[in-house]
Amino acid sequence: MSVLVVGAGPTGLTLACDLARRGVFVRVIDQAQEFATGSRGKGLQPRTLEVFDDLGVVDEILAAGNRRLIFRQYRGTELIREIDPSAAYPRTPDVPYPSALLIPQWSVERILRARLAELGVAVELGRELVELEQNGDAVLATVAGQGGTQKTEVDYLVGCDGGRSGVRKSLGIPLEGTTAATEQLLIGDVEVDGLAPDAWYQWFTPEHVTLLCPLPGTQAWQFQASPPADDEGAEPSLAVFQRIVDERTGLHIRLHNPSWLSRYRVNVRMVDKLRVGRVLLAGDAAHVHPIAGGLGMNTGIQDAYNLGWKLGAVLAGADDALLETYAEERLPIAAWTLGTSTASQRAMVEAGGVAAGLTADTRQLGLHYRWSSLSTDTIDRGDRLRAGDRAPDAPVRWAATGARVRLFDVFRGPHGTVLGFGAGCAAALAALGGDASGYLVCPADERPAEGGIVDDAGHAFRAYQVEPGTLVFVRPDGHVSAIADARDVHTLPKAAWRSAPPPRR
Repeated sequence: MSVLVVGAGPTGLTLACDLARRGVFVRVIDQAQEFATGSRGKGLQPRTLEVFDDLGVVDEILAAGNRRLIFRQYRGTELIREIDPSAAYPRTPDVPYPSALLIPQWSVERILRARLAELGVAVELGRELVELEQNGDAVLATVAGQGGTQKTEVDYLVGCDGGRSGVRKSLGIPLEGTTAATEQLLIGDVEVDGLAPDAWYQWFTPEHVTLLCPLPGTQAWQFQASPPADDEGAEPSLAVFQRIVDERTGLHIRLHNPSWLSRYRVNVRMVDKLRVGRVLLAGDAAHVHPIAGGLGMNTGIQDAYNLGWKLGAVLAGADDALLETYAEERLPIAAWTLGTSTASQRAMVEAGGVAAGLTADTRQLGLHYRWSSLSTDTIDRGDRLRAGDRAPDAPVRWAATGARVRLFDVFRGPHGTVLGFGAGCAAALAALGGDASGYLVCPADERPAEGGIVDDAGHAFRAYQVEPGTLVFVRPDGHVSAIADARDVHTLPKAAWRSAPPPRR
């Protein structure tokens, strides 16, 4: 059981962590000679924080980020408004991470690398995939490094190597779409004198945009701005950044000590397939889009989270056809991401502020796989929670010990879970045997068997919108795969939620 992951950004690292915790032998290579230090993507959406909760790194992620940053909007020297985007989304029992987290991408990568190291895997820098061949049984990859070239045989290879993906090109898969000729941003990390690091400062006019955002845990700020009118496409420089700030803000702001300078071109592109045989694509290797709405890094991480459990299951003996559901589920999400980020960019420019591009949709909590062949409802659910939806959280307690936990604590790990709502589900859970980690969820006036869960305040019943006698099957990636009457357990299709169960609490 072996997988080669090409690319050590957030997508590749998430995939490697998920595979490694499933006992899969995984290698992660990256052609860079050293780890990236530029901020690049700098926001994690609520759904991605839930992924990191499952991977066991959310505490470190939250500690390294900023959950509440004021958006301070100007017109020249005039302060127009201040907005707290987190205020619109208070924490609720079913949504433990209600708002986005500001955190530079390099910090996310550092935390994921540390988790991967705990799982016994180190990223191999200075290693480039130069050739791949495959047959029905394996992929033969040729990897070049300082010590020469090496051929390695693996069961699967996943290209997580960005918008210029060499893996995608080797498969001959085009990245279809458009590249805007004039829509560009100068971007970089600099230190700033003259502004308090308590807000994201924003200047918008019909002609240009200028943004300065402090990066948590550092002295650096991320600078983003449309190029000056006389821009000729030259390499960005601190002098140009400073001129933009002087001309557009009128404030006494000094930029210094740049650590990363770059130019970003707006692309709206995606592939039409995510798999060729035993080689798959994820993240920017498969889709690129405007940065508005903060969806890029998040969508790649969620690609990896969808793919990880499926690869792990196939390598453990599941039918290889399960991998076909990766594209079935994630290609529509990629298309949604392109459309949503484009709409966010338009709204942001028209409204003159970044907050306009952050909507309930960009939180990604509503993304679902209702259309998937892995989603089964045997009960008419109407507009209630359905198979394919995100499985909500809820505060509960273990019946045996009284310890208070969350459903996310029950879900955490590489397993699937079945929740039987009400004591009447006991027989159905017993019939499932060792096929899943199954728990009775009962109100306080019902006593579930040892290992069951007590829903004292009724939060779980309300979050799942179910009546007693209902089974809810939750996949290893935290999506509902089936909702059924407990009497119908023997008629349900197998596989979507199945995995080795964890020890009983």
